[in-house]
Amino acid sequence: MTDLDEEVFHVRAAQTEDIQPLLAFIEPFVSEKRLLPRTIEEMTELVPTGFLAEMDGLIVGFAALEIYSRKLAEVRSLAVSPIYQGKGIGKALVNACVQLACEKNILEVMAVTASEEFFLACGFGFTLPGQKKALFYQTRDI
Repeated sequence: MTDLDEEVFHVRAAQTEDIQPLLAFIEPFVSEKRLLPRTIEEMTELVPTGFLAEMDGLIVGFAALEIYSRKLAEVRSLAVSPIYQGKGIGKALVNACVQLACEKNILEVMAVTASEEFFLACGFGFTLPGQKKALFYQTRDI
């Protein structure tokens, strides 16, 4: 639990019963084109490695760790309710994802983001040891 000027949020592992509420939670972010849309099937795959933040029984944040291999995972679908942004919820969710990656001995965790300052503050960098960088090629407009 973390104090937010008398308000408390709690980060916990996502459960199967959270799928519909999480889809509803991320919908405004999808509408604003800040997150990619997720189907029930995609959310079902993300939930076992997902975390949500709750405050007074309401979902105020979500993030998941999508594991690609023993070497690489990605922080996916990070969203925090606008009225609670800047209070440590996003960082707590990212930390939960990184901790899970460490527990699973995954070598690298990446984030594709428009909020690079946030991820830099969470300890992410633009390069990996040996100056490796991720490069992307977009095959279609989103």
